[in-house]
Amino acid sequence: MNTKNIIIILGVIVVASIAIVAMKESPKDTPMSQSNNTMQTNEPMKEEGVMVGGALMVRSKDIVDNAVQASNVTTLVAAVQAGGLVETLKGAGPFTVFAPTNDAFNKLPAGTVATLLKPENKQKLVSILTYHVVAGRYTAADLKDGMKLKTVHGQEITIHMTNGTMFVNDAKVLIPDIISSNGVTFAVDTVLMPQ
Repeated sequence: MNTKNIIIILGVIVVASIAIVAMKESPKDTPMSQSNNTMQTNEPMKEEGVMVGGALMVRSKDIVDNAVQASNVTTLVAAVQAGGLVETLKGAGPFTVFAPTNDAFNKLPAGTVATLLKPENKQKLVSILTYHVVAGRYTAADLKDGMKLKTVHGQEITIHMTNGTMFVNDAKVLIPDIISSNGVTFAVDTVLMPQ
């Protein structure tokens, strides 16, 4: 084999070696690049909200859809259903709802809730429920001591602040600012009664 052929063969080997090294170092073939291309996940973003009755109340759901998940307002949900107010409270609103908990309803005289849920007492039930609803979106930051709000019922309720705790009439606010798509809910410890 002459010198010229040896030089050609060596040249081919060098070129081939360079090509192989270049292919191995190419970014498109590195494991890191491959993992970057496949690291996208299909997990939905977790929505923030407020825990009420063991369930997360989120902004993407309306007042009713949030409330039906909470274990501590089942009496109120039953009352809203019996009063035929579900569609109203699922409407665009916005509404501010002062929602009595189950414990609030339990403070009423024995048999009161069962009586109110009877079909013949629907008008009285609606009167009580609409006294807990205000047209408009109010958060705790919007509500000031002595402020009066006209309810959907027609009568006013009064906001009181005592030692940093908010009250609506005589009902203590337990959980403020439960934000829904169509309004704000405040969990309260007492059922508000219109005069």
